[in-house]
Formats: sequence, structure tokens, C-alpha cells
Amino acid sequence: MTYDVAVVGAGAAGLMAAIFAGRGGAGVVAIDGAKKLGAKILIAGGGRCNVTHDVVTPEDFNGSRYAVARVLRSFTVDQTIEFFRSLGVTLKREETGKLFPTTDRASTVLNALVQTAKDAGVEIITDARVTSIRPPFSLETTRGPIEARRVILAAGGRSVPKTGSDGSGYALVQSLGHTVTETFPGLVPLVIDGPHWIKELSGISADAELAVTTSTGKVLRRESGSLLLTHFGISGPVALDISRHWIAARREDPKARLLVNFLQGETFESLEQSMLDGGQRNPRATPASLLRGRVPDRILDHLAPSETLGKLSRDARRDTIRALTSLELPVSRDRGFDYAEVTAGGVPLNEIDVSTMASRRTEGLYLCGEILDVDGRIGGYNFQWAWASGRLAGIHAAGD
Repeated sequence: MTYDVAVVGAGAAGLMAAIFAGRGGAGVVAIDGAKKLGAKILIAGGGRCNVTHDVVTPEDFNGSRYAVARVLRSFTVDQTIEFFRSLGVTLKREETGKLFPTTDRASTVLNALVQTAKDAGVEIITDARVTSIRPPFSLETTRGPIEARRVILAAGGRSVPKTGSDGSGYALVQSLGHTVTETFPGLVPLVIDGPHWIKELSGISADAELAVTTSTGKVLRRESGSLLLTHFGISGPVALDISRHWIAARREDPKARLLVNFLQGETFESLEQSMLDGGQRNPRATPASLLRGRVPDRILDHLAPSETLGKLSRDARRDTIRALTSLELPVSRDRGFDYAEVTAGGVPLNEIDVSTMASRRTEGLYLCGEILDVDGRIGGYNFQWAWASGRLAGIHAAGD
């Protein structure tokens, strides 16, 4: 079997690459190791598929900001919305800025992409693992050999390996001359080992700010958003967004800490002043009554003493303020790639030409999607990277 373009991996980025390579007039085959396509698309956004976000900037990603910006400019959010509309998939914006299909079904997105690829003349081969690639190009697969003039590698990273994204693409890309930075889970829940009151409040959510600090107290990263307390530790958007920064910090400094502020926007000093002022207005008020409605009651039950503000000692007041604004969370580990939404690390962007997604190491090779050292925030950003980078790779693999 001989093709103009072989796309290895038919997830979000791979399908996008295949569609635009096919539309460019190339004979395209898309090869995927899974029996059924699009498992990550189908589980994204709680089964609704958070297609993109209404505003996407390079600052929403970890990776070379300049390189990410060039790729994002090639396919904007407005163009993404129009592209899916042309496939019959209309999107709606939710209050968070996330864009979902109006059907609230991820299958709407997947079915449209697969059908569009077929309409573009793409042959899709499933349940076929690519075991080796030799330029210029011979691909060995578990379903037999394939020849292609160009290859687009969209094999994904290591997140949710049961979907087929098990890291096998790294060996392939390394065999073609590329390097791979250290990879670790991103957008992953965090675990607190042993007994802790947070685990007793499983299911409680709160608006909070999380901060990763060094062992000496220097703040490395702050994130704000909804925090979900769970039976194993913490999850929710803010925990997922901060997770890769906590993991990276711990690799450099095993004593790096994760702090939670249950009162976004408040500092130690501002909260202390509020308590002093509140005590003057109503000495019989308690810290909990002062903060009722701003922090969930069950969290206040653990962190706020029952003494009135008028009787609360200076030390007790300050201990309470620290617990509410800079409580250290004894996180011991993450939940691993099985629960991670994305992979941090991968092929460095300086090893590709981001104007075309062409490899700088092997002629005729293109890279896109999660295999690259780019990972974004939760909220549709990683899909936007997949659509933009996949489209670029497909256009140029077909036309170069």
C-alpha cells in the first residue's frame, strides 16, 4: 500500500491533519492503534467535548510562547468555529468561555471529523499499531507494511493510555532523529495520602487560589478557580491547572509546597483587617459568621474557631487567617497518566518549523498535537492546539 501522506494517530490532531492533507489533493491514509477512533474526543468535557475556548492565547500554554503563538495564529478560534459549522457542528459558549457542540454530545464532533476525513478521500485503518518508520518512508504496522512519501506523526503523548495514547510515538520520533524531553502528567488530580479532613469532605467545592512555592517560600505559580475536594485529595479546574507546575517543582525541589487560599483576592493583611473591623462592629461575631457565604460551611467548620472575634486571641486569629489564606496541602503525588488529561513534555518545538510543522531532523516528516512539548490549561485549549497544529501539518504535507 503506497500513499502520498501517512498520518500516524487518528485522534484530534491526526484527523485534522488527514482532512487537510486530503483536501490538498494528497492520497492519505490515517493509521490508529485503537479499534475504535476518538476515545479522547468522546470522554472530553464529561462526554460533551469542550471543542475550544472563546479566547485562546499563547499564555494559556506551557511551551515556547513564540512558537505556540505562530501556530495559533494560523487557525484562530473564529476559524475553528466556522470550520466546525461547515461540518454541521454548531458550537455554543458557556459562562466559563468554553465552547461545546450545541448537541452536548462529543460523538457529534467525532462523527463529523471522521466523515469529513472520508469525504476528503482519507483511508482510515484502525487496530493497526505502527512499530517502525524508516525514511523516506516505509512503515511497519501490525496490519502489514505501508509506503508513503511523507509522514505526519500525531501519535499523542502518554495521557489516558487505555485510549491508545501510551507513549509509543516517542520511540518512533526518536528513531527519526528527534529528542523527547522528560514527560509527566498534566491536568491531573492530586493525591493526599493518609487521613486528612479534606478527604472527609469529598464532593465539596470552593472557589480557591492554589500556589506552588519553593521550600524557601518563593511563589512559582498561582492559579485560581473551582477546587473540588475528593476522597483521594483534590481535583477540579484549579487543581488540574496547577498540577503540572507542582509536579515540575517537586522534581527540582522535593520540599516544594502547595498552598490553598480559600478566599480569592484576600491576603493575610486584608483578612486580618476585616476581622479586626468586624470585631469592632460586632464583638459577638465569629470568624465563621464573618465569612459565611464566602467559604463553604463545612470548610469553615474545620478552619474557623467557635470563639467570638471579641474574645479571640491575637495568635488564634492569626492562625485562623493563615489556615484560610495559606494552608499547606500535604499532597504526596499525582494520580498518574491514567487520570491525566494531557502530557507535559515531548518533542521540543525548536526541532520543527512551526510555520509548517515540518521536522528539522527528517525531511518529509511532520509533527502535530500532543507529541510535541506543548500543554495548555483546562478548558478547550489543548484541542485548539490539536486543530491548529494538525491543520498546518496536513496542508504542508500535502503541498510541499
